[in-house]
Amino acid sequence: MTKVFSFEKLSVWQDAKMLTIEIYNLSKAFPKEEIYGLTSQVKRSANSVNSNIAEGSARSGKKDQARFYTIAFSSLIETLNHIIIARELEYLTETEYKKTREKITLVAYKINALKKSTETT
Repeated sequence: MTKVFSFEKLSVWQDAKMLTIEIYNLSKAFPKEEIYGLTSQVKRSANSVNSNIAEGSARSGKKDQARFYTIAFSSLIETLNHIIIARELEYLTETEYKKTREKITLVAYKINALKKSTETT
C-alpha cells in the first residue's frame, strides 16, 4: 500500500501537476535552439508551482505555509509570462495558448484560496 501525503489530495496541487505535464508536452514542439532558453525556463517555473504547493503543505506554521504558496503563485505568473512569449514567437497555436492560459487562471484562483486559508482572522 502506498502512503498518500496530504498535498496529493489537494485539488490545486493536482491541477498544478497536470499543468506542468501539459507544459512539458507543449514545450517538446519548441525549436531545438530553445532547449537551454525558453524551453528550460517554462518547464522549471511550471514545476516550481506544484513543488512549492507540496512543500508548503508540509510546513507546520501558517505563516511558513503562506510563504510557499506565495512562491508557487509567483512561479505560476512566471510560467504565464513564458507562455505569452512562446505564443508571440509562434511556438504555440492560439488554441494551445488559450487553453493553457485558462488552466493557469484556474490554478491561480486555487492558490490564492489556499493562501487565504492560512491567514489568521
